[in-house]
Amino acid sequence: MAANDQIQIGIIGAGGIGNEHIKGFQATEGAVVHAITDVFQPLAIERASQYGIPKVYATYKELLADPGIDAVVVAVPNDVHAPIAIEALEAGKHVLLEKPMALNAASAKQIVKAYLKSGKVLMMSHQNRWEAIYLQAKEQIDKGALGHIYNAKTGWMRRKGIPGWGTWFTQMHKSGGGPLIDIGVHMLDLTLHFMGGPKPVSVFGSTYAEFGPHKKGIGNWGKPDWNGFYDVEDLASALIKLENGSTITLDVSWAAHTSFQDNGPYIHLMGTQGGASLNPKQGTLHTELFDRTADVSLSFPEGDTGPRLRMNAHFLECVREGREPITSAISGLANSLVLEAIYESSRTGQLVNLDWSLD
Repeated sequence: MAANDQIQIGIIGAGGIGNEHIKGFQATEGAVVHAITDVFQPLAIERASQYGIPKVYATYKELLADPGIDAVVVAVPNDVHAPIAIEALEAGKHVLLEKPMALNAASAKQIVKAYLKSGKVLMMSHQNRWEAIYLQAKEQIDKGALGHIYNAKTGWMRRKGIPGWGTWFTQMHKSGGGPLIDIGVHMLDLTLHFMGGPKPVSVFGSTYAEFGPHKKGIGNWGKPDWNGFYDVEDLASALIKLENGSTITLDVSWAAHTSFQDNGPYIHLMGTQGGASLNPKQGTLHTELFDRTADVSLSFPEGDTGPRLRMNAHFLECVREGREPITSAISGLANSLVLEAIYESSRTGQLVNLDWSLD
């Protein structure tokens, strides 16, 4: 594919996340949103009219059969990530797949196997990696500013933020879990990225549901379905051991009586030469000079275009050049293995060792 070719994008899923992808790709040079589909056809038709998308398909299978589409965005509920991503790869399409990779580790492994056979690009949509503050921190980490990062504390503690109570968000068989699989996956992915991508090998964790079952802690994202039900967690806590001996502590909630870390995302990295305290809006690097502590603030650039445009540009580059994305299939599998292990550890009360085999 030539460097100046317009890449034709198909959007599978016209909901809130799909809408963000439409806006993002329409603002990204080198991409054209060519088609859209959704199980709720009126919404797909509405999006097409709103954004001037030429084609609306009744099913994702029809969209995948369109030879004019080079790549697809899979932005659907978690339980259908795997079948659609696999069919898209088998149909010869490049795939930008929303998080989490799949409903469970077994399904994630099936996606990875399909990707390895396909020769196509499969990229996870972890837009947080392209936040300006995080990019600056990663640049310094790669230069050795922190040395070996041996411990990290990360998470996202919302005080009142349960999304779409009663919808697929809060139903285990459709979502795969609550805040752990929804926002915890972002923090886990980022932290592993900062630490150089070592394989997680074991997990001990617990999950709790103290708000959702009582219809408390409701947030603003999504429209509640009070005739639905809630059988996922609203808080999770875990200790993750990595193959190089390093550890990650992960804490996430949709609802909790706390103001911890200003009820937002956070990452604290501890290395042999320095440390870092990070969130999407600000960051500080920590070290010691002349027997005194020293801090360096990271600056948020004025006029920043935002992470999605940078993520999209990276996806297009990988498609054109046949390169493996930064947010690779293996990174998606790592996240899925850890998330499932936390749920299993919570059920059994035992340490869980991760199985990386694709068999």
